[in-house]
Amino acid sequence: MFEKILIANRGEIACRIMDTARKKGIKTVAIYSKADAASRHVRLADEAYEVGGAQAKDSYLKSDAIIDVAKKCAATAIHPGYGFLSENEDFARACEDADIRFVGPTPESIRLMGLKDKAKIAMEKAGVPVVPGYDGEDQNADALKLKADEIGYPLLIKAVAGGGGKGMRLVEKKGDFATALEGAKREAMASFANDDVILEKFIRKARHIEVQIFADQVGNVIYLHERDCSLQRRHQKVVEEAPAPDLSDDMRYEIGETATRAAKAIKYRGAGTIEFIVDVENGLKDSSFYFMEMNTRLQVEHPVTEMITGLDLVEWQLRIAAGERLPLTQDDIKLNGHAFEVRLYAEDPHNEFLPQTGTLHHLSYPDQDINFRLDTGIDEGDEVSIYYDPMIAKLIVWGHNRGEALRHMRRVIKNTAIAGVKTNLDFLYNIFNQQSFNVADFDTGFIEKHYDELTSRSNDIPVSILVLASLTELMPHTEGNDVWDWSDGWQLNLNLNVSLTFTDDGTSYEVNVTYLKSGFKIEIENNRYSVSLLKQNDNELNIILDGKKISGKVIKKGEDFTVFSDGMVSYLHHFIPGADIELDSQDSGVIITPMPGKLSKLYVKNGERVEQGQSLVILEAMKMEHTIKAPLSGIVEFKSLIQDMQISDGQTLMTINSGDTDD
Repeated sequence: MFEKILIANRGEIACRIMDTARKKGIKTVAIYSKADAASRHVRLADEAYEVGGAQAKDSYLKSDAIIDVAKKCAATAIHPGYGFLSENEDFARACEDADIRFVGPTPESIRLMGLKDKAKIAMEKAGVPVVPGYDGEDQNADALKLKADEIGYPLLIKAVAGGGGKGMRLVEKKGDFATALEGAKREAMASFANDDVILEKFIRKARHIEVQIFADQVGNVIYLHERDCSLQRRHQKVVEEAPAPDLSDDMRYEIGETATRAAKAIKYRGAGTIEFIVDVENGLKDSSFYFMEMNTRLQVEHPVTEMITGLDLVEWQLRIAAGERLPLTQDDIKLNGHAFEVRLYAEDPHNEFLPQTGTLHHLSYPDQDINFRLDTGIDEGDEVSIYYDPMIAKLIVWGHNRGEALRHMRRVIKNTAIAGVKTNLDFLYNIFNQQSFNVADFDTGFIEKHYDELTSRSNDIPVSILVLASLTELMPHTEGNDVWDWSDGWQLNLNLNVSLTFTDDGTSYEVNVTYLKSGFKIEIENNRYSVSLLKQNDNELNIILDGKKISGKVIKKGEDFTVFSDGMVSYLHHFIPGADIELDSQDSGVIITPMPGKLSKLYVKNGERVEQGQSLVILEAMKMEHTIKAPLSGIVEFKSLIQDMQISDGQTLMTINSGDTDD
């Protein structure tokens, strides 16, 4: 076994690898960019070295600099994690040339399976079923259009390189193909420096089921059961579970054996995942399944496999990389219980999942135990940077069966609190309370189908949320003599009255609080409520609101409140007249960037007339493309916008003059 390994990654996966290495007595070496100098993976490592600038291309993708660090610190192996260089053939070969063991497959396997067109051809030769489509070398736009018309619509355009939904577009009808192809190729080139694509028939109702395989260096291959990753948004996984619900034992065996046959066909080594698309138009039983792609690395969702098998997949990776044989045979692999994983992101589900950046001034989770595991690369006080993926953590639960695991995940999400950025917490909670999902009636279109339901929130902030925020604001003033300093017209022998104004997304809420000996009388929109405080422990409150117990957690930072109650997350601002300056630019026509990034596409010219909803620019930020559209119709005015320029946060891009444009 290795004495010291370098981890060529950052964040959650780097911390995850360090956890196993520490248990095995292996020293760890971290690399970091200038933006990550104070990050959690750097704090946890035995040694750490800076390798370049904040942009990934200047640090985490600099293979020469990373190998130089490994030589310098005498690390005998490099674990790439996932993403970055994990599926980079040249990096794997450079490690071998430097006499450093690459914890992963051979460069040849990475090359073969890294290009979807070549992978499909290899799988067909091995007798593995593949999705009907086109994987030829002719990449001319007109030729691709003809092939698409032959395949029929809907179809998927997929970049031959990379993954994670980059360079992928769903084309519903013939007239949309050209625009979709242009977008897919542009995104593929930016992400993978390769804009070749394949075309695949889109299976309208499908499940995404993948099989975790492991192979050693002497040809032994086994599968560690399957995972269902059907709940996706923009082709990126949101919820993963193992095993796949309602999969029969016969089909489990068949899909597992097919995966091992695929791995043997390419003489694979190490951990890998064979991804299948399953046609469930007529239900899951005896359904047809097709090879989609192989991920030649550890998957983000590997913890659910660990939970149902009791195995440490990172340990297996290290042992196989060190030359050991597989520690177990296929008959030894047991399936125990059910597990879920959700990806907790800094993003706003109520604003088209726009990624968020900022400092996490509060971060709390339930205690970890046999039913709950937390994988994260961020601690309280850390920053979600603009430069990398906005994932904060992975919440993983286990139960004896699917129903129990569902209940554990609801509990974990309800008792997780993050403040400083908006997150997808309530979106995840809504998924686990959706009836169809609870009875395993879903497919890859689930989130799109239930989008409004999963992202909806009440037009009005619930009374309980306003009460919790109000008491959090007022309770500190009840201690000592603070009440005597308030300029609220209080008079001796009369009850103390306080008025508060909270704002949320442009809506104001007036809350009038009257202090009574027995508690509080609260008036909101001419409705009166009786409130008493049962218990307050730091930022957690238990109250009685009109005879009903309400529990919640309120995180206050300045005049901003993040309120967590019963799976709902609300973001309120305490408006203080004279202290706040409110800008209402909703109808002003001023286009301001929601985050820093690169202007990857400029659709309009200065002086051009645009219509409401028309695409203006594409902003590339946090590994995703975001289309900014016109909020109203009018004439566009801007000065010095050019394609590929860097855009700062809050920068005014352009204005739209909605006045009369007639001569």
